[in-house]
Amino acid sequence: MAASANPNEPAWQFGFMAALTPSAREAVLQLGRRRTYATGESVFYEGDPSVFAVVVLAGRLKVSSTSEDGHDTVLAFRGPGDLIGELSLFDGSPRPATVAAVEPAEVVLITADRFTELVRTRPEIAEVLLRTVVGKLRDADRQRLEFGAYDTTGRVARRLVQLADEHGVPGSTATGGVRITLPLSQTELAGWTGSSREAVARALALLRRRRLITTHRRSIVVLDVDALRSQAG
Repeated sequence: MAASANPNEPAWQFGFMAALTPSAREAVLQLGRRRTYATGESVFYEGDPSVFAVVVLAGRLKVSSTSEDGHDTVLAFRGPGDLIGELSLFDGSPRPATVAAVEPAEVVLITADRFTELVRTRPEIAEVLLRTVVGKLRDADRQRLEFGAYDTTGRVARRLVQLADEHGVPGSTATGGVRITLPLSQTELAGWTGSSREAVARALALLRRRRLITTHRRSIVVLDVDALRSQAG
């Protein structure tokens, strides 16, 4: 996690903003306007014109796409410090996915002209942007490979390990383990693992029987992260 030079800034956790220098982060934030979103509110929709980039300040957002048959696929979850929607700004293509808040969120919206000018005039920001884009493409390739290499239980276990690593806090004194703070429904987990909701429910039940996790409504505690990592292959 990158520390912030400004006590009024978030403690950047992820991606693009965490990798920038304090002066570069300030330059990025000065270009945009702040906006808040309630839980479930969309920042933009798949097919919308690409007119701004999004820097996440607080809260977490879901990136998803809908197929022609209406199936909703979760592509990623993004949190404080992440940059969203930057790729389409460079070629003017429509938004390839919908982005919505899964909890109350605050973002900075930067118009396409300002963002592209910033990247053109600040080489250090352009370098971080390139690394960020490459990382996203690598993650997307890995996710596609997982769909063919693992069964539903393996894919669910891998996503839970990722969530524990990125969105985990110590569990209660009674349960221990790592509590996943991202409010995730079984339907969303199904969309993220390329599975049906019923298959995900069976996978979670199996992981509970193996005493690797406990579950409640939109709440999961990983009791043994290392054992779950082994389950994930």
